[in-house]
Amino acid sequence: MESKKRILVVDDEQHITMVMRSGLTKHGYDVRVAAEGEAALELFQLWTPDLVITDLSMPNMDGLEVCRRLRAVSTVPIIVLSVKGDETVKIEALDAGADDYVTKPFAMGEFLARVRAALRRSPEGREQDTVLEEADFRVDLQTREVRVCGKEMHLTPKEFDLLVYLLRNAGKVLTHRTVLSAVWGGNYVEQNEYLRVFIGRLRKKIEKDHARPRYILTEPWVGYRFLPGK
Repeated sequence: MESKKRILVVDDEQHITMVMRSGLTKHGYDVRVAAEGEAALELFQLWTPDLVITDLSMPNMDGLEVCRRLRAVSTVPIIVLSVKGDETVKIEALDAGADDYVTKPFAMGEFLARVRAALRRSPEGREQDTVLEEADFRVDLQTREVRVCGKEMHLTPKEFDLLVYLLRNAGKVLTHRTVLSAVWGGNYVEQNEYLRVFIGRLRKKIEKDHARPRYILTEPWVGYRFLPGK
């Protein structure tokens, strides 16, 4: 029997955590709650959840710091919640390591779809197609191990999904909308800040000089082209 996915919810507003615990539990998730950042980090180490959902504004340690602390030790998917919906705050959260950003108030149906997307693994292809090898890159789709020029890279789930999509479309010019739709889903085709932040994060990990990339090239006003090397 498949075990339930574990979700850690971090929010100092009790009515919010009650609603999320109820909604997530009803849909088959194993949910635990922390009211502040330090408690969340302790619970994370003890419980190892599959997904962390954290509020942005909390006393003592805010959601941005929670993201940074988690990213220092884990690639677990992170969804940030906030009443602030402006682009600057979204980019700050994504830069801190979040995989998604949900603005309060939100509809539970859409929120659950975001949760499923964050937890979703890339499809495992046929047995003979579980490893992608292109020039400098080797990606194992089952173990999610990534090597660039033989060196192992530790990617978050969304960074991994983005790299896999780029690898599968190496050499092509990919528009912003095309990449957003393929990696994040149709509801994200206007969220260019998501793509900009994640391309930046991926470049910092796989490029020798992320300011002068050789693998992920920008096509001005259009999108990106991925060149996996010689």
